[in-house]
Amino acid sequence: MKGVTLLAPAKLNLTLDITGVQENGYHTMDMLMQAVSLYERVTVSRSDWLEVSAAGAPLPQGPKNVAWKAAVAFFQQTGLLAGARIHLEKRAPIRAGMGGGSADAAAVLMGLNLLYGAQLTTEELCRIGAEVGADVPFALVGGTARVQGFGEQVAPLPPLPDCLFVVCMPGYGVSTPQAFAAYDEVGAGTRPDNLAAEQAIREGALTTLFPCLGNALQRASAGRDTDRICRILTGAGAKAALMTGSGAATYGIFTSPRIAQRGYRALQEAGFEQVWILAPARSGPIIETIF
Repeated sequence: MKGVTLLAPAKLNLTLDITGVQENGYHTMDMLMQAVSLYERVTVSRSDWLEVSAAGAPLPQGPKNVAWKAAVAFFQQTGLLAGARIHLEKRAPIRAGMGGGSADAAAVLMGLNLLYGAQLTTEELCRIGAEVGADVPFALVGGTARVQGFGEQVAPLPPLPDCLFVVCMPGYGVSTPQAFAAYDEVGAGTRPDNLAAEQAIREGALTTLFPCLGNALQRASAGRDTDRICRILTGAGAKAALMTGSGAATYGIFTSPRIAQRGYRALQEAGFEQVWILAPARSGPIIETIF
């Protein structure tokens, strides 16, 4: 095997709550997360050196890149004296709260595990991923899950019942550290009911799920168009609308493809250029090709 290409799904936060702040300033979380059908394409191939390239977004290509960090963490944990050539084809918007960087890191960990025959379990990869970024363990598991702590506690849930997400990314991104700093000052406007939301998913009851959703960071985020996007989506028939992560991407949940198209058109007519209709994805990264 010379290399492998994987497709790694972006994510949405069905819920996001902040449960505490540690002395080091890190926040503990309680979230329901959902992988969605917007895929990063990540190619990992053998090399004597470590190098990262990217197309589709302006990203750092050295040690500040999360894919680079994932590779370094993998080699440190396994003790392998090897390198990798990593190429990212970006599809998820950056600074959106959709976990594109975490998806890249997860794909790199899975790709290196295959490429070098390390035979690490998903649990072992998640432990490495948690050192790289809070959303990486979920990005490895994918599907629907409840995620707690600093992102290292991932409990898979049954697949979400049939629905579609209309996702809108305004023409700017949001800084996650700034959003958390603002939260520390202003607090949460609303909080989700994670226990009830988890139970609704286990029962396959979308109508029970919708009122439980929420994002404790939404008021603190610098996503100035969030409320407007939510109003457009609910006005077009979304059953719920909220921000994902720390923003700036905002989405609505639709139970009908026809009505989802209505939401998509409403956002485009309002002048938003980056809009997607996405479906729930049931896994983390998947292998596209081996070469």
